[in-house]
Parts: sequence; structure tokens; C-alpha cells
Amino acid sequence: MNRYCFQLQVSPEHLEEYRRRHTSVWPRMQQALREAGWRNYSLFLRADGLLIGYFESELTLDAALALMAATDVNARWQESMAPLFATQENADSALVVLEEVFHLDDEPVPPDAVREQRGR
Repeated sequence: MNRYCFQLQVSPEHLEEYRRRHTSVWPRMQQALREAGWRNYSLFLRADGLLIGYFESELTLDAALALMAATDVNARWQESMAPLFATQENADSALVVLEEVFHLDDEPVPPDAVREQRGR
């Protein structure tokens, strides 16, 4: 499973509207995300508008984004959300992908480290 993390910038004056819209994401949009293979998708919003998104997919990032870009519901969602972002453009084209540098489940624990922790 591939893990993807990205950032965007919501305009500070639109934070409440951004939150409000995400309390009732269109069911068809949710369905499109699931059908495009997006799993464990979360959005995190900081008080200054920094938005961090995370999702998992069996697909490459380009393929996962392309599947969403091909749907009418995504085009409508992106158009409705664009005014809330600092860039005033389609969020899918403005996202900044973050490099994963550590994942706990991917790191083997050396046997010596386990013994060392128990010995303390």
C-alpha cells in the first residue's frame, strides 16, 4: 500500500467555511474517492490555514489523482472549493507532495535494541 501526504493552503478568512463544507462532503464525492482507490483519507487543518492531507492507495499518486480528475463530481467539488484556497485554483493541481521519511511499521526493530530496552 502506498502512503501519500500533501499540503495546501486554505485562505485564513475561509477556514470556517472550509470546515463547514467538510462536515457534509457530498456522498457522490465520497463514493468517487473510494472507487478511485483512496483509503484512510484524512485532512488536517492548522489555525493559519495550512492543510495536510493523507491517503493510502494501491495506485501511484499520479494514477490516483488521474482517476479522480476524470470524474464529473470531482470537477464540481474542486470548482466549488477553489475560492477557499490561497491559490484560487484547482486544489489537485496546487498540492505539494511531502516526502515520507519514516514509518514505524516499515522499520524492523533490531533484536539488540529490544534487549537493550528491557535491560534499562
